[in-house]
Amino acid sequence: MLALGVLFPVIWLAQGRLEDYQRSFEWRERVRAAGFAYAEPVAAIPKSNRFWYRKGGEYFAVDATTGSKTRVFDPARLAASLSRVSGLAVNAADLPFTTIEFTNNGGFIEFVSTLRGESRWRMNLDTYQISNVVLRAGDSRIARSLPGPRVPELDRPVASPDGKTEVFLRNWNIWQRPPGKEQAKPLSFDGTEGNYYTLSLAAWSPDSKKLAVYRVRPGQRRKIQYVESSPADQVQPRYITTEYAKPGDALDIPQPVLFDLASGGRMLQVDNSLFPNPYSLTRLEWRKDSRAFTFEYNQGGHQVYRVIEVNGADAKARAIVDEQAPTFFCYYSKRFVSHVDDGRELVWMSERDGWNHLYLYDGATGAVKNQITKGSWVVRSVAKVDDAKRQIWFSASGMHAGADPYYRHWFRINFDGTGLTPITRLPDANHDLAFSDDMAYFIDTYSTPATAPVVELRKTDDLSLIATLEKDDVAPLVSKLGWRAPETFHAKGRDGSTDIWGLIFRPSRFDATRRYPVLEYIYAGPHDSFVPKTFAGTHSMQAMAELGFIVVQVDGMGTSNRSKAFHDVAWKNIADAGFADRIAWHRAVAAKLGPVYDLARLGIYGHSAGGQNSLGALLFHPEFYKAAASSAGCHDNRMDKISWNEQWMGWPVGPEYIASSNVEHAAKLRGKLLLAVGELDTNVDPASTMQVVNALIQAGKMFDLLVLPGKNHGGWGTYYDRKRADFFVRELLGVTPPDWNTGS
Repeated sequence: MLALGVLFPVIWLAQGRLEDYQRSFEWRERVRAAGFAYAEPVAAIPKSNRFWYRKGGEYFAVDATTGSKTRVFDPARLAASLSRVSGLAVNAADLPFTTIEFTNNGGFIEFVSTLRGESRWRMNLDTYQISNVVLRAGDSRIARSLPGPRVPELDRPVASPDGKTEVFLRNWNIWQRPPGKEQAKPLSFDGTEGNYYTLSLAAWSPDSKKLAVYRVRPGQRRKIQYVESSPADQVQPRYITTEYAKPGDALDIPQPVLFDLASGGRMLQVDNSLFPNPYSLTRLEWRKDSRAFTFEYNQGGHQVYRVIEVNGADAKARAIVDEQAPTFFCYYSKRFVSHVDDGRELVWMSERDGWNHLYLYDGATGAVKNQITKGSWVVRSVAKVDDAKRQIWFSASGMHAGADPYYRHWFRINFDGTGLTPITRLPDANHDLAFSDDMAYFIDTYSTPATAPVVELRKTDDLSLIATLEKDDVAPLVSKLGWRAPETFHAKGRDGSTDIWGLIFRPSRFDATRRYPVLEYIYAGPHDSFVPKTFAGTHSMQAMAELGFIVVQVDGMGTSNRSKAFHDVAWKNIADAGFADRIAWHRAVAAKLGPVYDLARLGIYGHSAGGQNSLGALLFHPEFYKAAASSAGCHDNRMDKISWNEQWMGWPVGPEYIASSNVEHAAKLRGKLLLAVGELDTNVDPASTMQVVNALIQAGKMFDLLVLPGKNHGGWGTYYDRKRADFFVRELLGVTPPDWNTGS
């Protein structure tokens, strides 16, 4: 018999109606069926005063000079063309991509989809002819774990700017020849398979007199072996190998080398005392006057970062910027440099004063001329550095007292720190801006989790409104589906003074007289913050709430976009995951909402880093969390990709990795656990999950396991959604879900 406290939200379960149960977590499909769509952030079309944006399945182009908008393409025709070419069914209402790129002067679009795995496609906007084109670097959504040059090109010539000569590789060395000629001469003689030259990041000086290249001593080549148990095109399993560097692995050691072609190809080695232990070195970039070239050095351990300039005459190196952090330099989301006036000055981003801000450097001396932005708030991104006007356009958050400190707002400021000018209005909203190439126009898409987007086209010089392109209304969601806006809630964290912010989703049939179990969706990766700040009427947390839960998400300490001290909690302590703050936040919500928020039935779920976090909740805080669904988890940071894990857990690999490992602490498991993993996960080694499985078995712990054949890191479809829903309905609601096999 059902407890009275859960009777109302799960009456469909008591009656055993499978179709009603399925409808409850198909919230996205119900929203679309209700005809509700909302605008999503805009992108500028390069080399034009035009923009594009998406609303539902429709894509619109905007002419900034007139304020008019037109539909980019007919979704039905595109879907039909893509179906014919790919041989796969494509639904016009659910196209397999969410972003487009205009090419050929706006006559074509390109998009990356998940058809045939990850693939890039090009379509003629007049004829709707579609072709499959080569994926570009950066197209893949699978995380890249390899930081530096990995393999040399065999014979790919690189021509000088004046077109009079070209260089290519032969036998691990660099050779020179006139373009199109066979006769060639070697510039280097000492390249070997174990210490080879590469042209992958090479750069000619603009005057064509010098060439800067990397010579690479290859590091460890770790391989991960996969078994595709059930390939679609054959009976027997398929065996797959991929290269995947992990924490502590020896990486490639690149060494810049300078060739002076004006002096007969004289080779100059660059002393590496400023970059002795590279995690990575960036592409070589010459000054416009050919006096020097630059590159950036990220030291192993991510605590030293330098912008290095090498003199083009004698190959002597100096550090223009020398950033050294006692914990970590946030390479992935807080690195920004702009070389002003051909390197006479630099704009640099740093957290050195405890907040993420911009600094102006003297390019000749490496001295800080002045701090550009300052205060107890953070710079989030830079849209443009205008050398001529000596102005910077940037986004920031945390500047408005009393407002959500994660909301993005936009500003302009002078190089000397004066003239801070707001670009966006409405502090209690999150603003996404897209600027035209010439910065003459911008589109502001603003919303909150509870209020639908407004899309405005404005002039940049006086911020005047040209047109309101969209002003979405949630009324259809409310009238047709009973949608309830999620509630933003903040409470003090573990220190009793820092505000912790989260979001609360209630079922559309919420009854304040009932007791609801609570589900927390967690992703505590230190590289960003994750609680939604913009509107998403189709959010998956709402779908989980419809089953009869209150669902929440929280950004605890250790995540990004607050102070450096807030962020540093994650340093060598991924297992912390902000749980002390989350628990304090949950208790504050319960104190406000009362018995309706039933913390005695608290579950948690997450994917990838969130998979590690959700299992960690049961291992490290079992007195608070009672059930967890953990999918694709990086359960031991020694097993996961080098890039993400050395950034936060440090190098060399130390005892901190063991302290944060779910594998090492598996015997502590209390509560109910569902583990899931894709057998072909190329982002997180699936062996990480299986090692947890082994440790749990060795400890005699009971749990559920789902292995998904053929699945990578994501795109698992409705099967796992059902499995996870059934798990929480059974373990927290105390109800037996309908039988999917019999349809009852």
